[in-house]
Amino acid sequence: MKKQWSALVLLLCTLPGHSQSTSFAEPPETGGRVVLVLPFDNRSGQTNLAWVGDSFPDTLNQRLTSAGFLTITRDDRQYALDHLGLPVDFRPSRATTIRIAQTLDADFVIVGSYTVEGGRIAVQAQVLEVNKLHLSEPLVDSSELTRLFDVENAIAWKVAKQIDPHFNVAQQTFLAASGGVKLSAFENYIRGTDATTSQERIKRLQMALQDTPDYPAALLALGKAQYAQREYDQAAATLARISHTDRRALEANFYIGLARFNTAKYAEAESAFAFVASRLPLPEVVNNQAVASSRQGRDAVPLFQRASTADPNDGDYHYNLAVALLRRGDFAGAQREVDLALRLRPSDTEAGELKTAINAGRHITPIAKTATNSPSSSDFEPVERIRRTYSEASFRQAAFQLDQMRATRMATLPPAEQATQYTQLAHEYLAQGLVPEAEQEFHAAIAANPSSAEAHAGLAQVRERSGSAADARAEAQFSLNLHPNVAAYLVLARLDLQANEMASSAANVSKALQLEPKDTAALGMRQALQARGQSMP
Repeated sequence: MKKQWSALVLLLCTLPGHSQSTSFAEPPETGGRVVLVLPFDNRSGQTNLAWVGDSFPDTLNQRLTSAGFLTITRDDRQYALDHLGLPVDFRPSRATTIRIAQTLDADFVIVGSYTVEGGRIAVQAQVLEVNKLHLSEPLVDSSELTRLFDVENAIAWKVAKQIDPHFNVAQQTFLAASGGVKLSAFENYIRGTDATTSQERIKRLQMALQDTPDYPAALLALGKAQYAQREYDQAAATLARISHTDRRALEANFYIGLARFNTAKYAEAESAFAFVASRLPLPEVVNNQAVASSRQGRDAVPLFQRASTADPNDGDYHYNLAVALLRRGDFAGAQREVDLALRLRPSDTEAGELKTAINAGRHITPIAKTATNSPSSSDFEPVERIRRTYSEASFRQAAFQLDQMRATRMATLPPAEQATQYTQLAHEYLAQGLVPEAEQEFHAAIAANPSSAEAHAGLAQVRERSGSAADARAEAQFSLNLHPNVAAYLVLARLDLQANEMASSAANVSKALQLEPKDTAALGMRQALQARGQSMP
């Protein structure tokens, strides 16, 4: 993790708006917040419901990530099982669970089971605190099987509270977080990700998207499956359907970049890699952005320098920089970089050939836009190397560490400024549909400044989105008591409209427009009310 952190910090220093002399502290520790969720045991006696057990890690990981925990991915969990010589469907004992957790550096492990009888599912989960070898009392929930999302989200909320008693996101926020995905789509998604053949995987994921066409997790899984089958155009088209505001957009665009690169659409590849690098500029992404740029005949030396500076122990980055410098005619720089590449990997035959070419004073020209990855003749023609693997865990670790660094910095600000920045971040989360994350930031703003009318108005919006109308109304009114503001008036107006209290809704819209006559949301509500025959005050 620290290697990824160092690389990220170095790259951040090269981004616009960051000074080269910017000082960064060592990465804060994860603070005992690394969580491993294992598949739940199927005690229903019905093998056709085994997929339900595999679905718990998917839902719990999403909710716990939104709660500020660093969850361990399915791929890393499978790696640990393989490393320990255990089958993927192995259901571990407590001793083996501890071994798996230690292999993955997990602080907590979530284990559980479920039964299904009469169309109802009953679930129990326990939290194993690895360092203390302490297993919590069972956390239970039950409902109709058709409301599986509610049960899983409720269990996730109880797990978060068990690990962190100060966790302050409302349970209703978790319950509302899975909205929009049909249960049939969820089942096919889980079955698809568990499928042992590529054909079955693609078939199941396509079925999931037939039920819920904009299902981001299924789109990502299908796009990656299509990419693995070398269906590059289909993969790029599938992955492009994931909104840039979705957290999966980073991984999706990495694979879009690879898919476009493999079909020689280098400008599109560069654009996709640049999108990822602008948010989490890890070396492999910046390197790929540079390679795609180079394939278009452009000088990519600055990008290659960023990648090799961030991770100086990677021979490929030095090799790529040597090739790019040689294209410039910088023989001394190319010699230095290829020597570093060979020092790191003496058996690298291409680097050896490149060194010979440099020593011979051979010039190479920028690659034409029509170039391919293969040399056009038998002569050695060096080309920069692209990275074809994406480490989701590395990206998520980097994002987690950035969040912790931000929280550390925020704690040094005056309370009013803390509240302003927490509120701004919360609104960004709301715009992305990340309601649990937004709620946490609004709570942090209120803790810093209880008199922040904007933070209370934001919390009212969260309550409105999660379906807690009474709580939303109370927060909005509290916000207005602190200071009149458009956001709170519009929450009340929308709640009134849902309750068919047209006159009250119109009055609140009118008050909002008195404060901000050009507010687009308020103008839109006024138009909607007038279309329904309601006169405005």
